[in-house]
Amino acid sequence: MSTLQTLDRGLRALDVISQAPSGMSVAELARRLDVHRAICYRIVSTLEEHQLIARTDDGKLRLAVGVSVLAARFEPQLHHDVRPLLQELANETRATAFLSAAEGGDCVALQVAEPDAQLLTVGYRIGSRHPLSKGAAGIAILARRPERPDDGDAVVRARRDGYSLTRGELERSAVGVAAGIGVPEGRHAVGHAERSVGVVAIEGLDTDRATRAVVRTARRLEELLTA
Repeated sequence: MSTLQTLDRGLRALDVISQAPSGMSVAELARRLDVHRAICYRIVSTLEEHQLIARTDDGKLRLAVGVSVLAARFEPQLHHDVRPLLQELANETRATAFLSAAEGGDCVALQVAEPDAQLLTVGYRIGSRHPLSKGAAGIAILARRPERPDDGDAVVRARRDGYSLTRGELERSAVGVAAGIGVPEGRHAVGHAERSVGVVAIEGLDTDRATRAVVRTARRLEELLTA
């Protein structure tokens, strides 16, 4: 199957710019795309016209509001598709299942499902937030990022194991298991949001079973987000 070169370059430009939170220059973007600067200026101009990127006061390129608009239009569909997977995870582990995302330095709960047959469960409110460095969900997201010298032991361990397991960090006696949702090489996730999926319970959580189920669900969500 052939691809349209100009469109491919534009999409690659969005991907590259999205990975530079502080922005990047046109010269740097041209180098990353391996194109002449004149071609890069045309790509930038087109993306600016559609409000997908914008220039800061110092001339650097950053993602713009158009990307958020597209992501917002996708979210209802995403949440509809994610719901049955979360419910299946909750029922299998008999624990509250959640989908979380990074927002600045916080981890925010996007969607929650409780097991059907469990009398008592952990109440996890949609929109609740906590620091990325605390709790299984945030640590799992940090573990998907490139290594940093100041990574804590929990992040290093989660990166090695492929999941995060925490006890009593956000709520006394609560046990949480989460896995980061990555993007397979050569593919692009809608919105490029950093997400994790996991479960939390106060007591009686079979952590071995929960870990297998969470990691399996994370891989299924990766395919869904990059479909």
